[in-house]
Amino acid sequence: MELALSARGLDKTADASAKLATMEQRGLAFRYVDLFAGIGGFHAMLNHAGGRCVYVSEIDREARATYHRNWIASLDPSQAPIVNEDINTDTPDGEPVRVPDHDVLAAGFPCQPFSKSGYQRGMDEARGTLFWNIARILEDRRPAVVLLENVRNIAGPRHTHEWDVIIQTLREIGYRVSDTPSVFSPHFLPPSLGGTPQVRDRVFILGTYVGPERALREVDVPPTVVRGPVEGWDVKDWDVDWVLDEDSEIPDLAKYQLKPDERRWVDVWDNLVQAMYEARGIRLPGFPLWADAWIPERALDPLELDALPRWKSAILIKNARFYDEHRHLIDAWKRNHRDFNSFPDSRRKLEWQAQDTPSLWDSVMHFRPSGIRAKAPTYLPALVAITQTSIVGSRKRRLTPHEAARLQGLPRNFSFGGQRESASYKQVGNGVAVGAAWHVFRTHVKRDAADLPKGLVRSVLSASANPTANALAPEATQHEVSRAPLAERPAS
Repeated sequence: MELALSARGLDKTADASAKLATMEQRGLAFRYVDLFAGIGGFHAMLNHAGGRCVYVSEIDREARATYHRNWIASLDPSQAPIVNEDINTDTPDGEPVRVPDHDVLAAGFPCQPFSKSGYQRGMDEARGTLFWNIARILEDRRPAVVLLENVRNIAGPRHTHEWDVIIQTLREIGYRVSDTPSVFSPHFLPPSLGGTPQVRDRVFILGTYVGPERALREVDVPPTVVRGPVEGWDVKDWDVDWVLDEDSEIPDLAKYQLKPDERRWVDVWDNLVQAMYEARGIRLPGFPLWADAWIPERALDPLELDALPRWKSAILIKNARFYDEHRHLIDAWKRNHRDFNSFPDSRRKLEWQAQDTPSLWDSVMHFRPSGIRAKAPTYLPALVAITQTSIVGSRKRRLTPHEAARLQGLPRNFSFGGQRESASYKQVGNGVAVGAAWHVFRTHVKRDAADLPKGLVRSVLSASANPTANALAPEATQHEVSRAPLAERPAS
């Protein structure tokens, strides 16, 4: 069985080499397929690398329309990729896959739980999950590189089994991959390398086709990238203004601006921030502030505290001690804002995570079910496919879908057309950060160059280090240059 598998791998390698030689003779760099494609984060960076998309699969109708509008509509029909609506239709069990030949497979795949019954491994156990569709394509087409992206939890302790199945399956097909996940976020990259001010840790799985024999033997492979800042970039240098559009350029600006009651919530809490600093010279503490729990510590009932979850009793105790320490200031603040008690329950809670930021109006806020959360205006939390859109205090408004797309590293001319805004926010939240994906892909190609087609390597490594230079304002690059040591600054 092992000999047959090895021989089949050699045959596939020879076939792939012949196809790649023909491709280079025709002057093409490389071809790629974009699975679970969303709105085209992988497309943006692989096109930047000189690739041509030959196949797209995306099940969501509105996301597919956004993808078509931005990446396909302007192409000559002869250059347009095949567009598939459901990957299951092109990966039928027991039949050849209906996906064209390609050199790079990219997929931001959803990951359902794998069965833990028995001792099944590899392809058999992957059956019935969307990863199985990817594996089927890899088994039939053997592209030179596979690039997968998923949420960080896929490599967490609760999904050890799923992770092992994915890695083992890729190796059985013939891909050399690392046991250690490559976890990376776009905020670790400087502006010149495609970074954006978004904390978005994602797991990237990268594999090079070397045949089953080598893949099962060469298992001591380090991760492609290490989680952390690149080229000395200081993540505290980020400024959210670099991804914002001018208010004057935003159609229907009013629908993003805070409503009067929302402004009132912020104004009242900000008054406490200012009063605390003027009287004590300090900002608010970092634990959740629950105004309804501001009572003297001696009034807390020990029996009731013991009956609560430990985290909740700890917050109640901290709030009581905060009240005891600043009682006169807090009581005066409440007297000056008697409407505070009429605020919704969740707006009588504040999570101050903005460190030394002078005001709530200088922070980035989120109106969450757990309260108003304030962060420093450096980088934003990960975009998610739900509500709680970031509020930029200095603009007194929410991030627009277009700005959210820029935060993902998509170009300024990216458009959602006239679709529902909720769909646009969802699509961006489900998307791939272009800069982070490009960084890990380029690093992998550079590292594995000896085992990859020369045309692919040449095309990727000759492309600019920044996949979407206009996603950020020019001030971002100017700031990066000004912070670089004199010896590293470009000549004027």
